[in-house]
Amino acid sequence: MQLSEAKEKYIQTWGTFATNWGINRTMAQVHALLLASGKALSTDEVMEQLEISRGNANMNLRALMDWGIVKKEFIKGERKEYFLAEKDVWYLFKQITKERRKREIEPVISFLEELKDIEDKDSEGAKEFIKLMDDFSSVTGKINNIMDLAIKSDDHWLVGKITNLLK
Repeated sequence: MQLSEAKEKYIQTWGTFATNWGINRTMAQVHALLLASGKALSTDEVMEQLEISRGNANMNLRALMDWGIVKKEFIKGERKEYFLAEKDVWYLFKQITKERRKREIEPVISFLEELKDIEDKDSEGAKEFIKLMDDFSSVTGKINNIMDLAIKSDDHWLVGKITNLLK
């Protein structure tokens, strides 16, 4: 397989995998393209290589910057904006975990707490419902704690902990 073919396959497949994780396919493809590129790319280069519109490219580049995994690169003498992906895979993992926790886990925690605030707490049905919400809160809280540990850890520490859990 040629390098160009491998990069193309990586970009397309990464986009497909991302949809399974609830991430926009094009956003994942833009990120994969920037990761696989040896240099910062302009919006025009992203559009051309992925065959997407300017609006789609801009929207996804901005979203990747919001996630903290892509940054603007200023090139002297150029008027175009260039974009560069963070290539430290451990940093990427932690940053994506942080964003997913903020967008997915923290709202669930708040939602579950809100649901437990019902007027007739003494009825049998209310007690059962509150217990169910407490159980969901417990699991969600544990997931949140695991994500927090991953975000705050370095790669060697987390690998050691996972290895110990698997034994």
